[in-house]
Amino acid sequence: MRVLIELFHIAAGIVAALVIAALSAWAVPRAADTIWFIDYVAIAVIVVMGIQPLRGAWRADQAGKQGANGQ
Repeated sequence: MRVLIELFHIAAGIVAALVIAALSAWAVPRAADTIWFIDYVAIAVIVVMGIQPLRGAWRADQAGKQGANGQ
């Protein structure tokens, strides 16, 4: 369950970045190429920053399963 929550947080960050970039590119069309480039970099950073919490959530879920099964 924790893994799904972490994946949701990553997805929410990506959606927020895309919405902000789309609105920014609409507001400043001459800078749209730069805005989208920066957005793609920001999305990569969001994904990279989400890896460690995702790994921790996976470990916690696995520990919970092992504890529930008595192993």
